[in-house]
Amino acid sequence: MTQGEQLARAATHLLGAPFRLHGRDPRVGLDCVGLLLASLQAIGIQAEYPRGYALRNRSIDRWIAYAPLWSLADASGPILAGDVLISSPGPNQHHVMIAVKPRTVIHAHAGLRRVVREPLKPDQVFNAHWRVPTQ
Repeated sequence: MTQGEQLARAATHLLGAPFRLHGRDPRVGLDCVGLLLASLQAIGIQAEYPRGYALRNRSIDRWIAYAPLWSLADASGPILAGDVLISSPGPNQHHVMIAVKPRTVIHAHAGLRRVVREPLKPDQVFNAHWRVPTQ
């Protein structure tokens, strides 16, 4: 099993965890960044939590620098299990998701107040596409 597949499996184990902005503990709540970092930690990748982000932001430039610190590399081509995707669900919003299949992701859904699995929209556009490099 690749590290990406392990990451997807770790995210699957967090389905149903409550949503909480800046949440870092699956028992108390996770936001999208918390979901990613809890999943990375579950597969043995220690990841530093970013500080000072808000629900809305104009740019992800500041956060792009975290990818290598989280052992993530730029990816292109088809979406694979374990790929990390960042989208813009609305103006000045950015959202992190973990792919479990090419068109299915797990993410912390603020509206549903929990971590869920959902299909990607057919016209989904991504601001970033990262992958855990294979060892």
